[in-house]
Amino acid sequence: QVQLVESGGGSVQPGGSLRLSCAVSSIIGTVINMSWYRQTPAKAHEFVAMVLADGCTNYAGAMKDRFTVSRDNAQNTLSLQMNSLGTEDTGVYICDGYAGDHPRSYWGQGTQVTVSS
Repeated sequence: QVQLVESGGGSVQPGGSLRLSCAVSSIIGTVINMSWYRQTPAKAHEFVAMVLADGCTNYAGAMKDRFTVSRDNAQNTLSLQMNSLGTEDTGVYICDGYAGDHPRSYWGQGTQVTVSS
């Protein structure tokens, strides 16, 4: 049963931008924190950014000045605006929703981002 669905990935040249989205099914319950992770050739599982329930955000150092994470609680969606992309940003970007009455992480299938010239 699909509970988180990412979209917006694709191919872009270095310096370009992409906007990723994650639609979260209400079936998983109340979402507490929402995060983006990525799998790259260099790192199997890397934290990218997070939005807490109170709206506070947290970023990995390498993304802080280039990426912007946001959430729409009414629509139950998570977004990631990525600017100044470099080849090192190539990977599969995965949405994580920490949710439920007995909270746990729910993962999407991921969306591929390829940065190349």
